[in-house]
Amino acid sequence: MLRRLWTTCRNGYHNISLRYIVWISFTVTAAVATIIMGLSFYNRFSGQLKSEIQREDQSLIEQVNSSLGTYIRNMMKVSDTLCYSVIKDADIHNTDLYSSFQLLYDTNKDYIKNITLFTEDGAPVVMAPAATLRTNVQPDKATWFRQALNKPENQHFSNPHVQNLYVDSDYQYDWVISLSRAVQITDGTRTKQGVLLIDLNYNGLKQIFSHVSLGQTGYLYLMDQMGNIIYHPKQQLLNSNQIQENNQVAITYKDGIHKEDYKGESRIVTVESVGYTGWAIVGVTSGETVSLNSIKSNLFFLFLFLFFILVLVVINSYISEKVSRPIQNLEQAVKEVESGNLDADIVAEGFFEVRHLGQSVQNMARQMKKLMDDIVVEHESKRKSELDTLQSQINPHFLYNTLDTIVWMIENEQQQDASRAVTALARFFRISLSKGKNIIAVEDEIEHVRNYLAIQKMRYKNRFVYKIVVEEKVKKMATIKLILQPLVENAIYHGMEFMDGDGEIYIHAYCKDDMLYLSVKDNGLGMTEEMVKKLLHGEVTPSKRGSGIGVRNVDERIRLYFGTEYGLIIASEPDEGTEMTAHLPMMLYEENREQ
Repeated sequence: MLRRLWTTCRNGYHNISLRYIVWISFTVTAAVATIIMGLSFYNRFSGQLKSEIQREDQSLIEQVNSSLGTYIRNMMKVSDTLCYSVIKDADIHNTDLYSSFQLLYDTNKDYIKNITLFTEDGAPVVMAPAATLRTNVQPDKATWFRQALNKPENQHFSNPHVQNLYVDSDYQYDWVISLSRAVQITDGTRTKQGVLLIDLNYNGLKQIFSHVSLGQTGYLYLMDQMGNIIYHPKQQLLNSNQIQENNQVAITYKDGIHKEDYKGESRIVTVESVGYTGWAIVGVTSGETVSLNSIKSNLFFLFLFLFFILVLVVINSYISEKVSRPIQNLEQAVKEVESGNLDADIVAEGFFEVRHLGQSVQNMARQMKKLMDDIVVEHESKRKSELDTLQSQINPHFLYNTLDTIVWMIENEQQQDASRAVTALARFFRISLSKGKNIIAVEDEIEHVRNYLAIQKMRYKNRFVYKIVVEEKVKKMATIKLILQPLVENAIYHGMEFMDGDGEIYIHAYCKDDMLYLSVKDNGLGMTEEMVKKLLHGEVTPSKRGSGIGVRNVDERIRLYFGTEYGLIIASEPDEGTEMTAHLPMMLYEENREQ
């Protein structure tokens, strides 16, 4: 019975099509390999990845702790500087304390809101920036004030609070963290106690935490040793009692990684103490979180994947050998066709798909012979279209008008002007063609626009004047052909079309910050910001008297050749004129000509 079953399966295997043979072979092989790989992956990584995530989270918390410690130490250094370098041994009546306070405030104003020196009865001595205390405010009753006097040897950090000591004309009282300490104030021959208050901007602390997250669902928060939460990413929800947070973590747990069940949720809690303050950073991640982001896991997965591919290749190679022999014979015939012998003998044999493929190749060879004739005709038509497109980029109106100007000069016996016009026109078209090259030297591009301006100057006498300034070191740099002439054309036909008086065009080629800039500036009518956007998006119809290439075309060509970080920069104000600047990389033309 087994022999009969084996014979039936073998005969069926040889009788089914190639498609099903490959499909069955790949399905069985992939299923077995996937099961093996899945079991190995689960047993190898299920425990390792969880511990790896915990280590990554702890490392991230340590980095945040380091940033927070640096921030706190910097603020304590400011406090020490004021205490020992400014206040100590300085007579408050004979020393300009305000200048020193203001200097330190200006240096650290991104992190500090206020700096104030109080006497022991709460009277302000100096404040930076200059401010006024609110009426009926008693600083000496505040918690931070009493803490400073009760423990004069320490610096004290308060919890976040709204600082309303000072008069604010906008009634916008900011959240701050108060750093306070006791200091010795010299008043003539007497020495008395005082309190130095530095209000730290709460946003400075918030920025340290706001861009940090532990995976997709994890988060960090900051609390003090009494269980008060100083920062939480969902602070508003906490304040409105919409969510709750375990505020006993810093009291219950020591530094390290801990597991806990809070509100029915299993989660991993990482605690890290912050020096100098008694605060603690708490990281919370779900106990079910699994990540594959570790380097070791990725390497092992890659190895397993490559092993899986190798097994598939070996098994499939054996199967393919049994079924690919007819395909190999067909391949030899196709090579003859590929070499140009379209009359090669193509034998259709083997499985149904192979026989059908052989017949298709025969039909393909016949079709190729027919298509080759069609391609020759199509290629000639396409070449003509390309030449017509290239020629259409140079608007015939400009050529006709220039030739009319030359005829007029000759008729009026202005042979010298006519000669210059013909010479400029010849140079203009020589550089326009440039032997089919799209990249030319800056000096050639400048020469091209100089000839264009010379022609336009002859056509529009007393209409405009121009000036060209080129830095010596940019002359040999590479640029795209025909990017200045459309900008000059836009300045003449659009910027000065309805302008009263003489127009001025200033062309400047220069280098700045190792970048090449080609600028065209006019004193024409200018444009609004909306018109500038339309011009860059090609929504402004080009003049029929110009080249037809357009400003947007210049911008797109620069971006296409050199990248999206380069392009056209337009600065314009109505009735003030327009400046268009082509931003290009600095590249020597000779060194990059072949590329």
